[in-house]
Amino acid sequence: MLENSVWRQYNSENSFREMLVKFCKLDAINMIEDDKLLYGVLKSKLTKKELRLFAMDSADLDNNEIKSLFNYNDEELEKAKFKLYKKLKQDKVRLGFKAACIEE
Repeated sequence: MLENSVWRQYNSENSFREMLVKFCKLDAINMIEDDKLLYGVLKSKLTKKELRLFAMDSADLDNNEIKSLFNYNDEELEKAKFKLYKKLKQDKVRLGFKAACIEE
């Protein structure tokens, strides 16, 4: 499952659920149970660049490696991370991860 995803390029396990719980301040119990659906919602809420940055930062890659991939300097990288994690804390993004919001 999700073997070819951006997340798995940088992380050996599908641990994005734990990272979302940490950064979105949500209870894992209230989140979408199916990893594939949850990852789909994550992809829809973030840009490709933000998703890649989230995966790389969650994998604890060296900041220099991240900066070289995105052609960022120190300040631009910090701004991008701030923007990403601020976005994950927004109610409109967080609500998308809740199981009650799935339209069947």
